[in-house]
Amino acid sequence: MKQQEKYIQRSIDLARNGLGSTYPNPLVGAVIVHNGKIIGEGWHRKAGEAHAEINAINSVKDKSLFKESEIYVSLEPCSHYGKTPPCALKIIELGFKKVIVGALDPSDKVNGKGIELMKNAGIEVVTGILGEKCKKLNKRFFTFHEKKRPYIFLKWAQSADGFIDKNFQPFPISNAWAKQFTHQMRAEEHSLLIGTKTALTDNPSLTTREVSGKNPIRILIDFDLKVPRNFNIFNNEAKTFIFNSIKNLEEKNLKFIKIERKNFLSQLMTELHENQIQSVIVEGGRQTLQSFIDENLWDEVFIIKNENLYLENGTPAPVFNYKHLKINTLNNKFIIFQHTNDN
Repeated sequence: MKQQEKYIQRSIDLARNGLGSTYPNPLVGAVIVHNGKIIGEGWHRKAGEAHAEINAINSVKDKSLFKESEIYVSLEPCSHYGKTPPCALKIIELGFKKVIVGALDPSDKVNGKGIELMKNAGIEVVTGILGEKCKKLNKRFFTFHEKKRPYIFLKWAQSADGFIDKNFQPFPISNAWAKQFTHQMRAEEHSLLIGTKTALTDNPSLTTREVSGKNPIRILIDFDLKVPRNFNIFNNEAKTFIFNSIKNLEEKNLKFIKIERKNFLSQLMTELHENQIQSVIVEGGRQTLQSFIDENLWDEVFIIKNENLYLENGTPAPVFNYKHLKINTLNNKFIIFQHTNDN
């Protein structure tokens, strides 16, 4: 068991290399072991490209060793044809003697079918090794398939006395370090959401310009389409969804989606799920953030607090009544609090 955990942990570590690049696919790592020695490794690098198992297989120099080898995979090998052939069939074809799996794939297309294929072919299959760790690695993927919605992060910056702006006007609360943290977060997630007021007041680009990484899909909630088309959120730097109450339209990188104002969050979740969006960072203003909090529609909250800054007036930070906030990071009097929703 200890050895199995060691190699599944290695597959988890490998899988993390794909964070931000594999959407809508999960993060997966694979390790091939022959007589107690790792002879091949791989991870899923990008949607549409080879899966982790295939990358690990291709890294092995002596292909004759497969029949005497075990393959460790953080997530169940796929059993269906998509942009790539099923990994389970490749494992069967090469004759691996044993497959050790961290967690079962929750998607309808797999969900035990890959395990069944390999077992029916006479391969010994072990499941559930470091299962919870493997699920946590793919918290976005599991939430998307089990709850039929994206994994939701709420994030805002506030002063020591609890304001998110000064005199109801934009005010720099964070520093370069906190800004880099935010952009790294953006690079790792699938999408980023703001509301009309934030778009009009800040005119943000919502990119990852401070770090290397892919720009997230931008989501704008603008019921009356008040944001002018020459604003940064409409530029061609990223795909952008505009949720509104007026029209449905696709135009280059822009997709306008019509929803009703009443119960809009429920409609929003449905539309994002249908568009294969696996995670969302909500960076909107107080009203947008509060709407998610009030509906208990979130998975993690990040609060960047400037302990040296007192603004005395302005827009209050969202009301978030959770007593046990974990300090995620501390740097030069900037504290990033983190809370995970256990519901």
